[in-house]
Amino acid sequence: WYSFKKELILATRSFYFYIELMFAVVILAVLLWAVPEQIRVVQTQYLMIDLPQQMRDILIDRLLEEDIDGLAEPVSIEAAEEKIDARLIETETEHIYLLDSKEQVRSLSDQNRKLGFVVSLDQKNELHYTYYLQGYETKRFKNLIAVLNLTDIDETSLDSQTVQYLNTGGQPLNDRENTIPAVITFNSCFMGMFIMAAYVFLDKQEGVISAFAVTASSVRQYMLSKILVVLLTAAVSGLIVTIPVMGSRMNYPAALTLLLTSGFFSSVLGLLVASFFKDITKAFGTIFIVLILLMVPVVSYFLPDWNPVWVTLIPSGFVIQAFKDMMTGARNQLYTWIVTIGFLLAGLVLFVWTDKRYREQL
Repeated sequence: WYSFKKELILATRSFYFYIELMFAVVILAVLLWAVPEQIRVVQTQYLMIDLPQQMRDILIDRLLEEDIDGLAEPVSIEAAEEKIDARLIETETEHIYLLDSKEQVRSLSDQNRKLGFVVSLDQKNELHYTYYLQGYETKRFKNLIAVLNLTDIDETSLDSQTVQYLNTGGQPLNDRENTIPAVITFNSCFMGMFIMAAYVFLDKQEGVISAFAVTASSVRQYMLSKILVVLLTAAVSGLIVTIPVMGSRMNYPAALTLLLTSGFFSSVLGLLVASFFKDITKAFGTIFIVLILLMVPVVSYFLPDWNPVWVTLIPSGFVIQAFKDMMTGARNQLYTWIVTIGFLLAGLVLFVWTDKRYREQL
């Protein structure tokens, strides 16, 4: 306890102690004022209906059923060298521009990088859909539009299929809450690796670690006091972000347990990395690469279409999913506790190895 108290006092005099807390305050401000609870994504589409007048009117009437005011508003679209007259159908999620020719659809789709499509009749007098894509669409999206308008789907067969809901009783998160698992995983859990390494290199520069060779204090005691300081800032920064957003709708004891065990793992990892280098300048490349690697599951979390197998093996991905399961209030928390215990055990193994390395260096 005395060593921890001493390290805490020394840490508060260092800039590194406040980095995580400052990041947490900035993140909270962004979440509260820049991230809405429900992000409204409106897709722009260009449509040309090349059908007989009666069929065209029926299709437009169906589109107008979802229009905000039930009317197709006349608009003018700026093209490369001209203005194109169109009619705008505006729904909660789409802006559909009705155009008069296929050339207009293709031109605007290419110019504005938006989805364009033409509805016409084929030789069998059946509806035919021509889509103008941009090249960045995923294979899943292409497969979806390929079957979306098929007329030979046996709806009776589909309706008779048994559907099993896998919902485990959790409540869905809104868009603001959905950002928290990734944010606190990186800022509160794994940022500790950088903070810990910075502390150690600062002590190396001042000769603190070398002094353990001639003092009664043990290296293990030194490392534990450093880890406790980092875990304290991790817990405070995590609560700064979660409490204002989640309120009382979260199991905070379980969340803190997961945060502390994953933070313990990253802190020991920072100690281990620091043991291989003399100063932070030489270690910066390694620390930077590790932090970037730990950020990859964050990208996958916000872009679920991109989730290769190797990304699922990165430790931060397990923590993100565990936090999300906890925040949704799922009845089955087995995964969360497996991740929590797993990081604790992994941290202990790393701690033994790190302690051995520092004692050998002395």
